[in-house]
Amino acid sequence: MPMFRTLSRAVRRPHHPTVDLSHPARSPLGSAVVNCVVYRDGVRQPGDCPADEALRRVRAEGGGFVWIGLHEPEQTELATLGELFGLHRLAIEDALRPHPRPKIDTYGDTLFTVLKTVGYVEHQELTTTSEIVDTGELVVFTGADFVLTVRRGRHGSLGPLREALEADPGQLAKGPAAVLHAIADRVVEQYACVADAVQDDIDAVESTVFSQQAASGDAGRIYVLKRELMEFRRAVVPLCRPLEKLLTRQPLPLMTQDIRTYFRDVAGRLTRIAEQTTAYDALLDSILQAHLAQVGIEQNEDMRKITAWASIVAVPTMVCGVYGMNFDHMPEKHWEYGYPLAMAVIAAACLIMYRGFRRNGWL
Repeated sequence: MPMFRTLSRAVRRPHHPTVDLSHPARSPLGSAVVNCVVYRDGVRQPGDCPADEALRRVRAEGGGFVWIGLHEPEQTELATLGELFGLHRLAIEDALRPHPRPKIDTYGDTLFTVLKTVGYVEHQELTTTSEIVDTGELVVFTGADFVLTVRRGRHGSLGPLREALEADPGQLAKGPAAVLHAIADRVVEQYACVADAVQDDIDAVESTVFSQQAASGDAGRIYVLKRELMEFRRAVVPLCRPLEKLLTRQPLPLMTQDIRTYFRDVAGRLTRIAEQTTAYDALLDSILQAHLAQVGIEQNEDMRKITAWASIVAVPTMVCGVYGMNFDHMPEKHWEYGYPLAMAVIAAACLIMYRGFRRNGWL
C-alpha cells in the first residue's frame, strides 16, 4: 500500500486545520494558482515557474509531467490554462460550473474527473441548527504530461498529499494517473473519517433517545442528522459508478493495468463506506420511529393521568353541585352532622378511586 495513505482509520473526529491557499506565500504564481511544479522520474524539479514555461520544459525534455493546482479560479484564468494544455472547450465550461455529483468523462486523451470533497464540522453539542458535513469540489484534468487540479471549498487541500507523494518517488514516477489515484484515495480516506465522526453523533443521539433524559427536541436533532447524512451520501454513493468505469472500461486514457489495481482498492473502500452510510440512514429511521413511539407512549400516559384525576375531581364536583341547588328538602341538610358526613363520603369516594387508578397503573 502506498505510503501516502492515511496512517490510521481508528482515530475518530480528526482535526483538519483550514489552510488559506490564496495567501501570497502559497500562491506566488497568480491569484488562483497554488502551485506549479515539474516532476521527472518521480522527483520534483527545483524552482517554480509559470505554467507555459513548465509545460515547455516537460515537452522539450521529452519526459515527466507538470502538476498545476488551482483554487477557485476565474473563468479567464482557467480558459487561459485550458488553451495552453489543449483542453476541450466543453471540459473548461464543465469545470467552471458546480456539479451535484461526482463523475468521470473523457475528452480525447484527457480524463476529466469531478470529486466531491467532504469535511466534518466540529461542534460541542448537536442541535437542530448544527452543520455537520461541509462539502466542496475537486476537478482534476489528467493528461499524458500534465495534471491540472481545480479546488473549490474550504477544505480538501492537496498540499499534504503533494508532499506525501514527493516522499514516494516510485509511485510518483508512474505519472499523472498515479496522481489521480492519490487524489481519489485521499478523498475516499476523508470519507471514512467523516463517516466515523457521523457515527459518533448517531451514537450520542441514540443514547439520548433511549435514556431517561429523552427530550422533545430529539426528533429535530435526528432530522438534522438525516439531512446532513443525505448531503454526505450525495458525495459518496455516486462516486462508485465513475470508479467502476475506470476499472472496467477499455480502452481508457492513462489507465494501465498497474494503475487499475490501485483504483480497485479505492473502489473497494468506497463501496464499504457507501454501505456504511446506507446503514446509518436505516438506523436513523429506526431511531426516529422509536422516538415517535416513545412520544406516543408518554402522551398516552399523560392522557390516562389527566383522565384519572378528572374522574376523581368529578366526585366532589357532583356532590357539591347537588347541594348547591338550595332546595329546602335536601337529605340531611338541616342535620348537625350532615356537612361532616358529606365531606367524609367525598373523601372516601376519592380515596377509593385513587387507589383503584394507582393499582391499574393510571396514576
